[in-house]
Amino acid sequence: MDDTLRVGVPAAVASYGAAEASEHGDEEHASPGWRFWRRRRYVVASMAFLGFFNVYALRVNLSVAIVAMTAASNATLGNGTTVQVPAEFDWDSKTQGLILSSFFYGYLVTQVPGGWLAARVGGSRVYGVGLAATAFLTILTPPLARAGTGWLVAVRVVEGLFEGVTYPCIHAVWARWAPPAERSRLATIAFSGSYAGTVVSLPLCGVIAARLGWPAIFYIFGVLGLVWYAFWLYIVKENPADDPHISRGELRYLQKTLASVPDAKMASQPWGSFLTSAPVWAIVAAHFSENWGFYTLLTQLPTFMRDVLHVQIEQSGVLSALPYVCMSVILQAAGHFADWLRAGRMSTTAVRKLFNCGAFLSQTVFMMVAAYATSAWAIVLCITVAVGLGGFAWSAFSVNHLDIAPQYASILMGISNTVATLPGMISPHITGYIVQDKTPSQWRTVFMISSSIYLAGALIYGIFASGERQPWADDTPSNKSTFNKKPGTRTRGHTNEALELGHDD
Repeated sequence: MDDTLRVGVPAAVASYGAAEASEHGDEEHASPGWRFWRRRRYVVASMAFLGFFNVYALRVNLSVAIVAMTAASNATLGNGTTVQVPAEFDWDSKTQGLILSSFFYGYLVTQVPGGWLAARVGGSRVYGVGLAATAFLTILTPPLARAGTGWLVAVRVVEGLFEGVTYPCIHAVWARWAPPAERSRLATIAFSGSYAGTVVSLPLCGVIAARLGWPAIFYIFGVLGLVWYAFWLYIVKENPADDPHISRGELRYLQKTLASVPDAKMASQPWGSFLTSAPVWAIVAAHFSENWGFYTLLTQLPTFMRDVLHVQIEQSGVLSALPYVCMSVILQAAGHFADWLRAGRMSTTAVRKLFNCGAFLSQTVFMMVAAYATSAWAIVLCITVAVGLGGFAWSAFSVNHLDIAPQYASILMGISNTVATLPGMISPHITGYIVQDKTPSQWRTVFMISSSIYLAGALIYGIFASGERQPWADDTPSNKSTFNKKPGTRTRGHTNEALELGHDD
């Protein structure tokens, strides 16, 4: 391949993807327009959105179910007398903290192995299997919970093991499917599924628990996850060249904009560089900080609504979902806005720092206000805005791995998400110990801890983050491009010869 025809990341970013395509008549493939479904990369992003929707629906269902599992209920006898039925499970706050955090013990273990496996085997395969296995285990949760607390903890740990591969794997997918100028958009489309899943599942779990009983929560969402997996297998391919429905123009466009990304299968992993790189640790710090506040509220907000705001379970689910409605909307807008700013207006580094640090500083303020507010609606509003602003942060640090080392992005996501999983393990325990008396002052301490961690994350990311490819991630002659195959090999109707960069059709 002629090196003069290779298009680097800066050129792709500066022209927002259109200029490179125009040379070969591919302008229409550089921007999806309103008919985005005609671009296979946006079909992949939409399927990933639904995947993360299921990922979080399967993850958060226990946060609402545990409220129903530990709450007494009223029953009306045949003579019209109303009696109180004791809770099915008599767990104290410490035991509930253990149950809620157990998922993350497994989730922590498979982050880096999942990223490595995705780089070697393929991101879409590992992603799909991880989600499907989690869905199947979710269906088994009710009988295991009734068999004993230990069984419930065990199945949640195993669910975490399988779901732990999902976030690292999706970056392996984007290394093949996401042009540099569209990374923020495509990644945030997918990641926003997490918050949409939270938005829908929190109130829906409350309704299901009240109408059908808490076991139905696990059965319904488990089946939905398995249905998604069947569609994922049929629709999404590892490599664009293997997709029978991709247009020749879009495949050519992806080849050109991703030509400088080495194939992770051919690249050796510079582990020492990973662990000594300041930009990598800036991402890790940002990921940890955002997840501390996110997981604290994700696992504890329904309980806070019940104990402090005295909200019934059906209303609790709706109010608990409001912050994630806000975040889902902001995340979509932030991804498009970030790519717009990067199109010759601001450097990638400046955009990443502006979005991440601006979000964290704002979240610091709103969590502090929520800690000392006395009105229930003021507290809900502050929490909603604080969580929602995390959409700006996610559009920065969550795609920053692809900026600094695209061929290693799945492994770097595994590293950052390993550390960022610790809040999911630690926060429920800490919260359980702090709020034993369930008083507003104790919950104030919980909010102030989150506020302090947001502030620390803003400082670290602002100083050390970068949006430029790092020297240890530069292309080398031994690292073949993601799209390079043996000359003349045929893949589902497309030939590598006909689609080689610089080939005149």
